[in-house]
Formats: sequence, structure tokens, C-alpha cells
Amino acid sequence: MAQAATSAHVRGVDERTSIIDISGELTAASENELGAAFATAAGERTRTIVMNFDRLEYMNSSGIGLLVTLLVRANRQHQKMLACGLNEHYRQIFELTRLDEAIAIHTTEADALAAAAH
Repeated sequence: MAQAATSAHVRGVDERTSIIDISGELTAASENELGAAFATAAGERTRTIVMNFDRLEYMNSSGIGLLVTLLVRANRQHQKMLACGLNEHYRQIFELTRLDEAIAIHTTEADALAAAAH
């Protein structure tokens, strides 16, 4: 069975905010792709990184672990992470794992960007 690839594309909103669009599966196999995208997104002046999960197809516990690793990196660099586009299932997982306490969840990208502006 072929495994869906992970794609993580970075968009710069301005010098203080970046968006990482995540497509496909978020698993242990996503480490290099997501890590490289985070390194690009987390520039010296970046204060907020929005993780857009609109095109996420699947995420397992290893994917959650990758997000925690990125959160630690963001915290070390005094950056905040926001999430948007999570379906109800993955929103519940964020809540059950208490990840929502560290990564604020927003329904839409526009909502996340508005929160980042404050």
C-alpha cells in the first residue's frame, strides 16, 4: 500500500508571520519535510508560525510528537505557534493531548492571522 507523502509549503505573510501549509500525512516519515519547512518559516524576525492543516489527510501519534518538537523549537526562539484548518477529529486530539493549551486553534487561516496580529 502506497503511503501518502507529506508536503509542507511555507508562505511568508510578513516579516513577523509565516504559514506552513501541511498536506497529506503527518507521521514519523514527515520529520525531514516538516523540519525543513519549520526552519524556513522560523526566520530571525518571525514571531508567529501558523500551521495550516486544511489539507491534512492523516496524523498519528508520531505526527503529534513532531508538532511537540517544533513547539519546543518555537518556544526557544520566543515564537508562538497557531493552528488552523483542523477537522473535528484532530481538534479533539489536540484537546485530549492538551496541545491546544500550547498551540491556539483557530477555525480559519484568517482567524489565525488576526490573532497573530495582536
